[in-house]
Amino acid sequence: MVNRGHPPPWPPPCPDAAFGLEPCDRPPATPLGPLPSQRHLVSHPDPDHIDDKDPRYASGALFGRLWHGYLRPHRWLMALAFVVMTVEGSTLGLLSYSLKPLFDQVFTSGGTTSLLLVGTGILSLFLIRAVTSILSRVLLTTVSLRTAAAMQLDLLGHILRQDGTFFQTNPPGTLMERVQGDTAAVQSIWMTVIVAAGRDTVALTGLMVVAVGIDLRWTLAALIGAPLLILPTAILQRYLRRKSKQLRAEAGQRSTRLDEIFHGIQAIKLNRQESYQTGRFGAIIAKLNRAQTKATVAQSVMPAMIDVVTGIGFFAVLLLGGREVAQGTRTVGEFMSFFTAMALTFQPIRRLGELFGSWQVAAASLERIFRLFDVEPAMTRPVTSTAPLPVGIPGVEFRDVRFSYPGVPVLDGLTFAAEAGKMTAIVGPSGAGKTTVFHMLTALAEPDSGSIRIGGQEIGGFSLPDQRGLFASVSQDTALFDETLRENILMGRDDVTSNRLGSILGAAHLADFVAGLPLGLDTPAGPRGSGLSGGQRQRVAIARALVADAPVLLLDEATSALDAQSEAVVAEALATLATGRTTLVIAHRLSTVRDADKIVVMNRGRVVEQGKHDDLLAQGGLYASLYRLQFKED
Repeated sequence: MVNRGHPPPWPPPCPDAAFGLEPCDRPPATPLGPLPSQRHLVSHPDPDHIDDKDPRYASGALFGRLWHGYLRPHRWLMALAFVVMTVEGSTLGLLSYSLKPLFDQVFTSGGTTSLLLVGTGILSLFLIRAVTSILSRVLLTTVSLRTAAAMQLDLLGHILRQDGTFFQTNPPGTLMERVQGDTAAVQSIWMTVIVAAGRDTVALTGLMVVAVGIDLRWTLAALIGAPLLILPTAILQRYLRRKSKQLRAEAGQRSTRLDEIFHGIQAIKLNRQESYQTGRFGAIIAKLNRAQTKATVAQSVMPAMIDVVTGIGFFAVLLLGGREVAQGTRTVGEFMSFFTAMALTFQPIRRLGELFGSWQVAAASLERIFRLFDVEPAMTRPVTSTAPLPVGIPGVEFRDVRFSYPGVPVLDGLTFAAEAGKMTAIVGPSGAGKTTVFHMLTALAEPDSGSIRIGGQEIGGFSLPDQRGLFASVSQDTALFDETLRENILMGRDDVTSNRLGSILGAAHLADFVAGLPLGLDTPAGPRGSGLSGGQRQRVAIARALVADAPVLLLDEATSALDAQSEAVVAEALATLATGRTTLVIAHRLSTVRDADKIVVMNRGRVVEQGKHDDLLAQGGLYASLYRLQFKED
């Protein structure tokens, strides 16, 4: 799922196909070469699509999925946190209530004992509040971190299960923003939502009980402006949800642009595009900032409106309650207790007002996450293979296979066979469909019709892991990771002994190179193998293929980008690798496949010639024409 260094845009356009000319066979590269755009593109809905009417992504539905999928396993921790927050929130109500005896009894009697008693009670409330505040945050932080980690792992696993077309319509930067940015947004905002919904609701309830207990009329007067919030709240929630989704989408564009810039740094420097790319990135940042400003303003309106409504309520209480205290029908202690309760409700109400905005921000990220979860792979196979796996060295057969981009055919009745244990070369002009053949074999694409058999078995009966396990590949675009040479070669295998690994290094012509490194196999390969030369990267890929020990070998222009000396070393290693395997080779340089057991010549998605090198030259067809053209160029 990582962009292997191809310059923007992603995916690269296919000019021929776009203008209805010859099918383009080389969109963005993968470890097996460029992946063709499939007919299945329409099956991948846009995870950034904004549809406010879809009931699956309504606030209640999102919370339900969040609860059942991620919060429910931590329900006991959350229950404990809510108990602690209940204690914390109730201290405000008790604090405001304690002011009534303080004013009406302690201050009037002047007793020191009563003053110490009430003062000790107030101090105890503050201590309890401090302890419960720390404990509740520790509990909720634990829940939010575990939830975010589980969500990130599930999301990455879901992305990795997608078929190849998914990664054409979803750039790496956008996917990174989903896994990192959206889950982080949910984690950080979820803390705010939980605290506000828990502690502040309890605090507000306790304070309102105190207020109603003192005087219901005063309480209603304090809430006189509350109805003014109903309509603006509904409008703001919808607006903020939309703006938050746009903000997250812009953040994805920012990540995508950075990914493209850093992966295409050589092209940028060679074409002197530093200023141009900086300007393009600046435009994205400006757009992101505008979206952030709109979302922030919308999020700030609700607390501001609550401030105004609270001010109206305070004014009404002062007029009504102050007059009754002045007339002697109410005590100063009652008024101070009520007024303190109302004053203490200000922050909980304000935070609960912010909760609406915070939840919409979190819901926007949750919607993007769950939309991605709802994207099903276009390619479906049985979980376990229903067909028996080939025993020994299998042959490969294509029977009348057809495949197309939307509206543009790529394979048009392709039929050929690669015999078991022999080398079959696939050649032809650009756009003939050669790389698509490899993607069909490795389940990165699926035919529209026709039959593909491996060892006599239809590939549709294999599970995806089993089918891919039948192949080892070496391509011109070797995918290495920023890990050690050992990790790049073993690719997670832990069953390779030291003796076998040593033999593999020798067969791949890596032993002398590794022996000369201070850290040996523990030497980092660098980002995308940048610490290695082209020939060294290819030999690492060959060692990786030897570790896989698959019965069928796929070579896609494996030596096309190497100098003569490196090509000779790699060619010798490839010969060792091909021994005892069915080998299919894609080649543009026809001189590299003259010794193939069979050469399949493709053009416009079908086989036009096949045979040995000398026979094809004698026929004077397309192969002979291509060979003569390359001979003149040489």
